[in-house]
Amino acid sequence: MLFVVLNRTVVAVELALFNLNLPLGLALIIATATGIVVGVLMRGRWVAELLAERGRLRRALKLAEASARTQAARRDAQRNEPRNDVT
Repeated sequence: MLFVVLNRTVVAVELALFNLNLPLGLALIIATATGIVVGVLMRGRWVAELLAERGRLRRALKLAEASARTQAARRDAQRNEPRNDVT
């Protein structure tokens, strides 16, 4: 509040649909708050994208591990089969 009281000069703020006359301190606080909110929303979107990618990678890793286990079991089964070599 002290910031608003010390910056009482009225400035014109032109938005897309509005023209406002606000004290400079209030205009700066509104601009800062708006910037913080937009930044948090953008960062939240980025975090959501990272979490989605992590989920996709975990599913792909589980599939790859299952495939590797299956292939290893087949190799082991083939190695342990008795050979019917006729000489």
